[in-house]
Amino acid sequence: MNIGENVIFTDWFRLHFTENPGMAFGIEWGGVAGKLALSIFRLGAIVGIFIWLKSLLKKGLPTLGIISVSLILAGAIGNLLDSAFYGLLFDKGLSYDQALGSYVTYSGLAQITGEGYAGFLTGSVVDMLYFPLFEGYLPDWIPFKGGDYFVFFRPIFNLADASISFGVGLLILFQKKAFPREQ
Repeated sequence: MNIGENVIFTDWFRLHFTENPGMAFGIEWGGVAGKLALSIFRLGAIVGIFIWLKSLLKKGLPTLGIISVSLILAGAIGNLLDSAFYGLLFDKGLSYDQALGSYVTYSGLAQITGEGYAGFLTGSVVDMLYFPLFEGYLPDWIPFKGGDYFVFFRPIFNLADASISFGVGLLILFQKKAFPREQ
């Protein structure tokens, strides 16, 4: 797919190809050095979560807790792998331009060439899942935003992001079942 291209399945579900050089919601900082720092942080978080998961398994944590932490770990690994290898494999991707001080897009279809556009741990993460559940104009009576075009649930994400979010959501909703107090 070309960057920005859509495959529309329904009014509320699309595959929308985009690349995210940063973290959640496209937040990025520090150019290539910031991207490398983010990837190193992700690697440290993966090691920390893995050690935590091992200790939880030894303590006999209920299955719900194990599943939740495992989902978070799997999502973190998925995003790190994308960041580590996507830039090495494809010839085009969002690239940081020092002169502009920002990431610049590209045109055309990226090809797998083995001569990447970015170094190890500095590639973008591919996001494609888009669920615009409601699109339209807000009623005029709504203060400040009335009459503006609005899309409910605008974020575009990937399965790794969904895994992390679902794992964290399970921990929040079922915290007492996932982490019961010891007698």
